[in-house]
Amino acid sequence: MFSESMNTTKAALEHNGFEVYLCGSAAEARELFAREMLPSIEPQSVSYGDSETLKGTRILEDLKANKKILFIETFNMDQTGKERVKARREALSVDLFLTGSNAVTERGQILNMDMTGNRVGGIVFGPRNVVLTVGKNKIVKDLEEGMKRIKTHCAPGNIKRHPNFQTPCQKTGSCVNCSSDQRICNVWSIIEKCYPKRRIKVILIGEELGL
Repeated sequence: MFSESMNTTKAALEHNGFEVYLCGSAAEARELFAREMLPSIEPQSVSYGDSETLKGTRILEDLKANKKILFIETFNMDQTGKERVKARREALSVDLFLTGSNAVTERGQILNMDMTGNRVGGIVFGPRNVVLTVGKNKIVKDLEEGMKRIKTHCAPGNIKRHPNFQTPCQKTGSCVNCSSDQRICNVWSIIEKCYPKRRIKVILIGEELGL
C-alpha cells in the first residue's frame, strides 16, 4: 500500500526513537489523530507551529472546536506583535504541540528551518508531546538532499506566501544566503534521535502536502 521510501523512513524513524504512523491521505491522518493519538495523549493544552501540511489535515480545526482543551493561538493577526510573541512563548509549555517538517530523511532524521525559532523550539524542547504531519513529498535520501530541498523549495515557497517580504529569494527562487532583515532562513534544527523516546510522533502521509 505504501511506497518503499515511506516504509524505509518509518523503520528508520522508529529505530531512532520516534513514534510513527502511516496514513494514505490527509483525511486518514485526521481520523487517526482523533481516534488513536488524542485519546492516548489526553492533552489539556495545545498549540502549533505554522505548517501548510498540518492545516491540510484539518486537525487544528477539530482541536480549536474542542472545549475541553485550552488552545493557544499563535497567529492571531488581531493581536499586537508583542502579544503574539507572548503566546508563542506560552506554546512552548503545552501538553501537545503540532506542526510539520521541511524534510525527513530515509535515515530517520528530521530537518526544519525557521525565521524566529518558535516552531523549531516547540519541536525540540518544551511541549510534553509533539506531533509532526509529513507528506510523502518531504521524504529525502539524506541530510544533504534535505538541506538542498529547504534552500531551493521550502524557503522560496514560504516567501511567496508572504508577498510583503522582499528577500532576494522572492525573485531568484532559491536561497542566496542573504542578509535581509526579513530573512526567514535563520534557525535550523536536525533531530538525529528522539529524546525521550516517542515524545515526537510522526504521521507520514501518502500524499504530496504542503511545501
